[in-house]
Amino acid sequence: MSESDKIFTGSIPEFYDSYLVPLIFEDYARDLAERVVGLHPAAVLETAAGSGVVPRVLAPQLGADVRYVVSDLNQPMLDHAAKKQGPHDCALEWQQADALDLPFADASFDVVLCQFGVMFFPDRVKGFTEAARLLKPGGCFVFNVWDHIRENVFADLVTQAAGSVFPEDPPLFMARTPHGYHERTTIERELKQAGFSEVTIETRAGTSRAASPRHPALAYCQGTPLRNEIEVRDASLLEHVTNTAASHIAERYGNGPVEAKIQAHVITAMK
Repeated sequence: MSESDKIFTGSIPEFYDSYLVPLIFEDYARDLAERVVGLHPAAVLETAAGSGVVPRVLAPQLGADVRYVVSDLNQPMLDHAAKKQGPHDCALEWQQADALDLPFADASFDVVLCQFGVMFFPDRVKGFTEAARLLKPGGCFVFNVWDHIRENVFADLVTQAAGSVFPEDPPLFMARTPHGYHERTTIERELKQAGFSEVTIETRAGTSRAASPRHPALAYCQGTPLRNEIEVRDASLLEHVTNTAASHIAERYGNGPVEAKIQAHVITAMK
């Protein structure tokens, strides 16, 4: 993973939340929230919270006696998440923090939660070990990761489009990082290496829907660090790559509302 894969600054958080969240994240956020609520936790830590899609769903479902700490490495994303947070009763805290070096005491939480974030960890075993450290005995680490890019059609089409503009140096952020940690055997092995005793992995398919082909093109090209990869090659071509991606999607699905497959693994690991 390159350093630019972790940079969510400038206009990326706004594009991310406006375009990418409704496109691919909301249904999976509801799924994670349901799983966490079912565990009846007294204290929850979320790492790599991004623009806050999970807190917006989960916080209103937690009682006033529940502590919910929302953290992210990127302060701009955390600021955006806090600004967008709606009404809630739980004790909600916002904390800039590195998921590999978390500033909390051992055995502080019943649940550690991470929505599509562990793929960005430079050392996943270290990140998993931190989650295990913070969990009380019997606590759960609940997270999800995207499946292979071929199972996530819009991301694949956008990556192909970007590659057609830069054939000698294709921007491969989507395949390399968001869709780069999908091998179930690797995930289970690394969780057990970090100290988790029971690991359950469920593959969950869904449908990504948008009003037009341009929506997913904007979401991926301008709402993720793929934008950084495009701009470092030629910033003047950002709009051209976006338009090319929209054309690739339109060629397959037409110029009206579009929908395509998305797929992820949902993991529950018990300490």
